[in-house]
Amino acid sequence: MSYSTAEIWTIILGLAAGTFLVRFSFLGIVGDRLLPGWLLRLLRYTPVAVLPGLVAPLVLWPEATGGQPDPARLMAALATVAVGFVTRNTLAGIVAGAVTLFGMLWLLG
Repeated sequence: MSYSTAEIWTIILGLAAGTFLVRFSFLGIVGDRLLPGWLLRLLRYTPVAVLPGLVAPLVLWPEATGGQPDPARLMAALATVAVGFVTRNTLAGIVAGAVTLFGMLWLLG
């Protein structure tokens, strides 16, 4: 399907306006008000909910293997979670996952 230049710019501007309005509704309208405690507690879990949603498809259906799970990426994900859980250190988990991924890719070819 081919889009005209006007259609592409309409899509871009529509997405930009939507993104701006979503962010402005939270930062501009509610930003200077005190939020209820229950909402602040729930907002603490946002990064924890978003990161697995971003990473899981890359582990389970990686583009490099044509969408098939492979042991290297599964082991790297397991190492990341294990080290992060034991040390409570995000950076240590990331480094452990990266080292495991590169090591497994080297070992498995």
